[in-house]
Amino acid sequence: MRDLARAIVVVAVLAAFFPPSQAASAEPEEVAELLEGVKEISLPCCIGPLVVTGEAAFPVVLGAEHDLREPVVAAASLGKGRAVAFGHPGYFGADAVGAADGGRLILNAVRWAAAHESEGELAQLLVGVRGAPDLLQFLREQGVTADDLQARGWHHRLAKLDVVCLNLSDLGEAEAAAVRRYLRGGGGVLAAGKGGDWVDENPGEDLAQHPGNVLFAEAGIYWAEGDLGRPRDETYLGSAPEARLCHASVALEVMSEYVASPEEQSPEEVAQEAHTLSRALTTLPDTDQRALPEIKSLLGGHQADFSDMKGNPVTAEQPLSRLLLVHQVGEMKRLSPDEIEAHPASSQFPGAVPKDAPRVSRSCEIDCSVPGWHSTGLYAAPGEVIEAEVPPAADGELRLRIGAHSDRTWHLPQWRRVPEITSSFALEAPLTRAASAFGGLLYVEVPKDCETGLVEITLRNAVEAPYYSRGETEPSEWKKRIRHLPAPWAELQGDTVIITVPSSAVRELDDPEGVVQFWDGVLDADAELAALPPRERPERMVADEQISAGYMHAGYPIMTHLDAVELVVEPDRICGDQQGGGGWGFFHELGHNHQSGHWTFNGTGEVTCNLFSLYSYEMVCGIPIHETREQLTPEWQTEQTRKHLADGADFEKWKASPFLGLIMYSQLIDGFGWDAFRRVFAEYRDLPDEERPKNDDEKRDQWLVRFSRTVGRDLGPFFEAWGIPTSQAARDSISDLPDWLPEGFPPE
Repeated sequence: MRDLARAIVVVAVLAAFFPPSQAASAEPEEVAELLEGVKEISLPCCIGPLVVTGEAAFPVVLGAEHDLREPVVAAASLGKGRAVAFGHPGYFGADAVGAADGGRLILNAVRWAAAHESEGELAQLLVGVRGAPDLLQFLREQGVTADDLQARGWHHRLAKLDVVCLNLSDLGEAEAAAVRRYLRGGGGVLAAGKGGDWVDENPGEDLAQHPGNVLFAEAGIYWAEGDLGRPRDETYLGSAPEARLCHASVALEVMSEYVASPEEQSPEEVAQEAHTLSRALTTLPDTDQRALPEIKSLLGGHQADFSDMKGNPVTAEQPLSRLLLVHQVGEMKRLSPDEIEAHPASSQFPGAVPKDAPRVSRSCEIDCSVPGWHSTGLYAAPGEVIEAEVPPAADGELRLRIGAHSDRTWHLPQWRRVPEITSSFALEAPLTRAASAFGGLLYVEVPKDCETGLVEITLRNAVEAPYYSRGETEPSEWKKRIRHLPAPWAELQGDTVIITVPSSAVRELDDPEGVVQFWDGVLDADAELAALPPRERPERMVADEQISAGYMHAGYPIMTHLDAVELVVEPDRICGDQQGGGGWGFFHELGHNHQSGHWTFNGTGEVTCNLFSLYSYEMVCGIPIHETREQLTPEWQTEQTRKHLADGADFEKWKASPFLGLIMYSQLIDGFGWDAFRRVFAEYRDLPDEERPKNDDEKRDQWLVRFSRTVGRDLGPFFEAWGIPTSQAARDSISDLPDWLPEGFPPE
């Protein structure tokens, strides 16, 4: 399940940090100084992780992914200067500095970086701020003399500043070099950015070139890829044992002790050590001489058999095997295409290509007005070189992707497949050579707003895959030849959706047109309900041996497990299997891809997506909403409503129970029909930016007012009965309308 953009999470920070050795030499007083008066901070979701290796570097705040921790704020001394690294630009935003103790953390960091000891001396500092207007305003409001560094040539003025605060997103090479000299000479630096965002914006670039890594690598702090999403308990917790094991050099030392005496460490400690070192292996550049050589030495002659990961998963109880696999994947990224060989795990997943399968060349016409992955109907065999020839007009615009299974599962406690198996290559020259140790379906990736037009790309040394394209593939050719093609993965492409499944699932499929026609109908229904403009690209659904989160999750592509494949290609089972089965999961994830944060307030992220589930069942399958599953039956809803109201209509409990929340929306459907939702969603779609809700309070208020105005009834009493908080101003604005409550509500 995905988090809505800009969702707010609470972060509990470390109370202490006591490194066990000289590998991390920060004194406890330094952490205490940075966290003085800081109990919790509020941040946007999807915080980026950091890797800490330096002797004078240390974690300050820990983030969490499942049961594992990673630094999200770290600090270090470098030369005569001091630096604090933040793994997300949101730390400098209004939501962070204005809530809980986020502002206090920033002020502490400014004072620490300037090496000033008392809070009163903040007023004596001159602080430069680059690319963070909310932070600039906050510092000025706190009495700090803050200079806006937006003017060209700002880096030539660094010598006059006590501290500089930087959003790293647009830091140039010359600017980064100037800041690094300033830091070594005694300046203070606060720098915020996200490694994953930079990688997305600079495809094909080495993470070592991230501006923060250019600045802080010498200090032993690195920005890493990945997201730390919302934890189960909605808090990021830190403690002294977890903090020390989040320092890679410390984790390395302790892991070495584990190898010698494994019985002396708990499984939780071992898992944390391996996680920290895995992140270091995937982040540290080849030039690192602090931790990387020692990690490789630790692995030494360790051997592991990865040929049957489905039957023998690599678990957290096998830390050296996990590290070895991380190392292998990292090394493969550094090899040239001609050096890559098939990985032992590839024969099981994604699967082997028959040795006698013909290798072919094919020209594919790509419409660059459509962004995203363009299917080619071709497959790259593991360890074999693919050649891609592009016309000069497309040089540098497009990329070649090998593999549909883009989920990375490094964080999971057991690996049933290699956690990262897809590759993407920039088509920067007329001829590009590419290879993958795992193989996979071949795609041409087109960026958003590409203006190249129609492009013909020739792919060589590929294997044909079963591929059905609605309106293009002849059904007779599909039955006779295409569905039997040798590649291990197949695709069915409709107008609005593309389905990726094992080829075994289509070998006996006689009617691919019926499959894509059904799913096109579902996507058309979703777009109709959401009042969307024409879709810019088809949605994708991909089956996988193991995915990054949940049984299914939304995104591009939507991911599901292999046991759902039969349902995907048999629409009759989706519509025929009622009461909790069938297509609910698919409809739910497609709903996530269509819901809007403007009309989805906190607690309804897993509710408003299910409006699309209900709509698809009713409009496509012909199943009334109250017959889709047990939690939608009138009997269940009446019982749950009665309990909720009897318990005082607690809003927090309502938010924690998605099917309880869905009762309220189903009552609106029963009372006013689907057309009311379509009209309200269209109204939201057309709102100018200045009228869109800016926070959760405004989201609830606008949903109340806009729905009430659309249906011509005052829903204030209805919201109040359910315990949904809205403002008096919002309720007053619709008081001219007649009150409304559902028939028989509240239930007796």
